[in-house]
Amino acid sequence: MSAILAKTRFGMVEGIREGEVSIWKGIPYAFPPINSLRFRPPEEPESWAEVKEAKEFGPAAFQSESPAMKFLGDSPANINEDCLYLNIWSPGADNKRRPVMVWIHGGSFMYGSGSSYLYDGKSFAEQGDVVIVTLNYRLGVFGFLHLSDIAGEAYRGSGNCGLLDQVAALKWVKENIEAFGGDPNNVTIFGESAGAVSVGNLLSMRIAKGLFHKAILQSGTARCMVSVEKANEMTKQLLSELQVDPEDLSALESIPAETILKAIQIFPRTAFGPVGDGIIISDQPEKVLDEGFANDIPVLVGTNMDESLLFTHFDPMWEQMDQSKLKNIFELSFEPFWKNVSQYVIQDHELTKTLFEEAMSHYVFTIPAILFSESQAKHSAPVWMYRFDYESKVFDGALKAFHALEIPFVWNNLSHPETANMTGNDPHRYKLAEQMHRAWIAFAHHGDPNITELPDWPKYDLENRATMLFNTKNEVENDPDSQKRLGWEQVFQNKK
Repeated sequence: MSAILAKTRFGMVEGIREGEVSIWKGIPYAFPPINSLRFRPPEEPESWAEVKEAKEFGPAAFQSESPAMKFLGDSPANINEDCLYLNIWSPGADNKRRPVMVWIHGGSFMYGSGSSYLYDGKSFAEQGDVVIVTLNYRLGVFGFLHLSDIAGEAYRGSGNCGLLDQVAALKWVKENIEAFGGDPNNVTIFGESAGAVSVGNLLSMRIAKGLFHKAILQSGTARCMVSVEKANEMTKQLLSELQVDPEDLSALESIPAETILKAIQIFPRTAFGPVGDGIIISDQPEKVLDEGFANDIPVLVGTNMDESLLFTHFDPMWEQMDQSKLKNIFELSFEPFWKNVSQYVIQDHELTKTLFEEAMSHYVFTIPAILFSESQAKHSAPVWMYRFDYESKVFDGALKAFHALEIPFVWNNLSHPETANMTGNDPHRYKLAEQMHRAWIAFAHHGDPNITELPDWPKYDLENRATMLFNTKNEVENDPDSQKRLGWEQVFQNKK
């Protein structure tokens, strides 16, 4: 390993060279969002005179623990409110202007980091001649507490600080990535779960226009997670819990982060997320996209076959569930569409955990991805769709093609010893990882995921609905599970 220098607008940074890849970790892209900057939009970092070491990951965003995230290998031990750092993997700091891929991690906007072993960018840099950037952004209450209706301009956009952090990181990339061997005019943003929702929302945001040129959404699409009305209600509840006067929010600056994190236990586990404030994002970002706002951006979008099995597996409530409780869970989960879901999807089927998992996978992931693809396709925007069908062998195969399973395949990081805890150890998985990895690389280079190792992959259109099914044998199928899609269309078309 040897040291390697690169110049940013704020000062020199020193990374390391590992084999054929240069790596910089823990570069600040914004000023620490602490004290008076807590719950406020990010500001530029201060410049530094000496060379700054960039050899260790910076702290992840302040968060609680999650069994599911621990299983997925993204449960950071080093957490802090001072978390706005990014990491770079590149073939070299040589001004060669390579494609740049910026990863936005998932975790329900409550958990995760840009420093998980799953997001090691070495393979992308080595095999794809791509510059990889991963980043942290504020999570949970620290990233999405909506204060602007209570405190006005002083907290403008506070309900979407996490998204504003992502915009700040993309601006940093645009201004600095050339020194790390990247092309600021060829940037692909990609993310999974909450990261994919972030990518979708960024596609709909005017302040993000021009900061990226292609987008990949893995198991998530644009949506406002919290309405303004709900956000205001939660803010009032939290201020009351913390005994903070709504007329004087200065006390919020000094309350220990641990105290705030404990106070939000009065809310559901994933209560906080992007707020449709009409300032940073629309209350209907999907509608903005449906009107063609991002029709100039090539998009790759997809889901996993059995998304919801991850969540039910780690939720203890499913250990004891009778029909009465099941009916209640179904009604609550599919509100306000339960009547239509019952009529067009559930029909006469007995309510079971398996039926719930299948319906939730479609409701939360598959159908929104199809609707998003339809929105892009109707404006003749280049969009490709996939479904990840490979089933993990862990827990005796109980999780199947679960939420987030595709990540180590996309990143081609199966050689890391911990990935077998997610994927199992079937030797066929290496070939699939190589193929998916190269498709993502091709998309970053050319805005088209077609490679010789895969069947011909047509763009998604409303006539054929071509979808790549990733498995030990990859194939393109037109309109897979069409009957289920048509049933869900009835759910949303008959809203009243």
